[in-house]
Amino acid sequence: MDDFTDKSDDEFSEEEEEEEEEVEGVARVSESTRKGAREHMNQLQRLQEKDPEFYQFLKDNDTELLEFNDEGIDDVETDVDDEELEGSAGVGMECQPSNAEKEQKSKRKVITTEMVDSWCDSIRNDAKLSAVRSIMKAFRAACHYGDDSEDQSTEKFGVMSSSAFNKIMVFVLSEMDGILRGFLKMPTKGGKKETVLGITNTKQWKNYNHLVKSYLGNSLHILNQMTDIKMISFTLKCLKNSAVFLAAFPSLLRKYVKVALHFWGTGGGALPVVSFLFIRDLCVKLGSDCLDECFKGLYKAYVSNCQFVNATKLRHIQFLGDCVIELYKVDQQAAYQHAFVFIRQLAMILREALNTKTKEAFRKVYEWKFMNCLELWAGAVCAYSSEADFRPLAYPLTQIISGVSRLVPTARYFPLRLRCATMLNRIAASTGTFIPVSMLLLDMLEMKELNRLPTGGVGKAVDLRTILKVSKPTLKTRAFQEACVYSVAEELAEHLAQWSYSVAFFELAFIPGVRLRNFCKSTKIERFRREMRQLLRQIDANSEYVNAKRANISFLPNDPVAASFLEDEKESKKSPLSQYVLTLRQRAQQRSNSMAESSVLVGEHSSVFGNKVLDNDEEEDDDDDDDNRNVEEGTTVFSSSWLPGQNSSAKDPEDKTAKKKKRKKKKEQGTNKKEAIEDDVVEDLVLSSDEDGSMSDSPSVEEEAKKQASKSGKKRKPSRDLSKQRKSGRKKSKKKVSNQRGA
Repeated sequence: MDDFTDKSDDEFSEEEEEEEEEVEGVARVSESTRKGAREHMNQLQRLQEKDPEFYQFLKDNDTELLEFNDEGIDDVETDVDDEELEGSAGVGMECQPSNAEKEQKSKRKVITTEMVDSWCDSIRNDAKLSAVRSIMKAFRAACHYGDDSEDQSTEKFGVMSSSAFNKIMVFVLSEMDGILRGFLKMPTKGGKKETVLGITNTKQWKNYNHLVKSYLGNSLHILNQMTDIKMISFTLKCLKNSAVFLAAFPSLLRKYVKVALHFWGTGGGALPVVSFLFIRDLCVKLGSDCLDECFKGLYKAYVSNCQFVNATKLRHIQFLGDCVIELYKVDQQAAYQHAFVFIRQLAMILREALNTKTKEAFRKVYEWKFMNCLELWAGAVCAYSSEADFRPLAYPLTQIISGVSRLVPTARYFPLRLRCATMLNRIAASTGTFIPVSMLLLDMLEMKELNRLPTGGVGKAVDLRTILKVSKPTLKTRAFQEACVYSVAEELAEHLAQWSYSVAFFELAFIPGVRLRNFCKSTKIERFRREMRQLLRQIDANSEYVNAKRANISFLPNDPVAASFLEDEKESKKSPLSQYVLTLRQRAQQRSNSMAESSVLVGEHSSVFGNKVLDNDEEEDDDDDDDNRNVEEGTTVFSSSWLPGQNSSAKDPEDKTAKKKKRKKKKEQGTNKKEAIEDDVVEDLVLSSDEDGSMSDSPSVEEEAKKQASKSGKKRKPSRDLSKQRKSGRKKSKKKVSNQRGA
């Protein structure tokens, strides 16, 4: 009785309407059955007239079939009890699901901007729980807007406008984290896994955990639906503050890691930076719950992105590698285990190539994926060389790099060997251990392809950073020889400068000096001879500098005090080789800058967005400014007509107006073009001049000018042919006159 009295008048009226519809459906069913019975009686009568023999056969063998009339049909079909009514009504509902869906959609409330504003005001002023629940339901409807799932039929809220959608998204993403922390009595910022796990048994968590799960789950859903980079970046920035709540939801945590890794590896603009900061924040706050998955996922994403390298992708690959190295700083003990496994995989690939010596095995080593992985681990070892966890990895990595450099010792793989020498120099400088890089560089310098005069011409400028193997015609060009010799001189100077303050520098530089003098005698190219003689003079000057300091010492070479020899001079970099290396670095930087200017793009946007986002991230100390900035950014990002479920991403109104202007210009040019063709071809030539094309700013005008120029060129071909015929005729007449004079 209590349930019955609680019902409102509207609910009773709705039930009466449903009963009336069900009765009407039953009446329609009975009417159809009566029509079918009468048609059957008519068929039996026609059968008796057309085929009396068959009718007699049925009468003798199956009398029940013929003993059929339409009497009592009305009485039988209309006498239906309540149970049959319910059953027939259920059948009607199953037959027409579209009508039911329309009714359910009409029952759902339409979200307006006034409703959203009232919820937001009540939450900000009074922190009402009912308003929070209402806006969370609206947030769920906004995130699932346009989905074809069956769960939408039970939702309370339905259709909404783009302005209401934008307000809901901006408010929930910007302020829901603080609201939930207030309900759960947590700190306003930060927190770790222990803080969340500590409140899971409290009364507040039992009352409000469904709000946290709804917020995180619906946000994950909308992330998978979004296509605009700015929207995804803003959503991830806001969710980074709530990442600590994922400690209580392991299934959601795995999905968030997967989505963030996807955005980090495939996103454009500022999205890779924002995604990496989100992943790093997860690892810092949650620790072992997601460390292994993030380490493996980040390395796999890096490998999939570094299979091919060109000038435009070089900066992006370097950025991805820096992200991997930065993440390993979170837990170096766990990172060491992963690094050891991955380096061991590279060693096994190299061992297979050395044992089998097949082209397929060599190709697995001499490819961008393998070399970029080596550079990644070389960078990791150099970054954490002072740490006890990563320092043991320097020796096996050095052995792998040395083996790769000598696997196929031909001049065509000169860029690859130079890359290996650079990695070895970096490892030696960071760890302070001696690696015999000079032997590798001098072997490259003594190749016969570099001692001959170039027979392939000057050739194009070669960027050794973006290639691993060169073609045979490129080997004979002057540009390739210069790039190789200058790069070898720079790396050799870097290697010797690392030990320019050692007591044993004279003995260490003796063999490289002898081989460099032999190269100066054997080479036939004067500019290479001058380059190596300049390096020899610096080596001799550094030897004299060290020998002068060494004459005043009293300790033996094996004494530990020898490690502190010229320690002050090393910090100030006063040796001749150190000064010479600085000039070589400037020359190399100028050469790389000239190549970057000549190319189309060398990842300028990646460096710009990285600096911008990191600068913004450094300003997170001021909480109020950060919140205001998030709200302003959210209003600008979501100030569009985009809704989930739409295929096209949000477009600015300025782009639409620009497109309309271009269309108008095209139409005007099309009409002018037709008029010019009808009047005279000369007018068409005037319209398609280069000056008009250069004065116009819109690309559509330039395209039309090119089309008109091509058409005008086609029309003027006959005149050129006539001029050629006239010239040939004049030549023939001149020949005839000269022949007559000779006769």
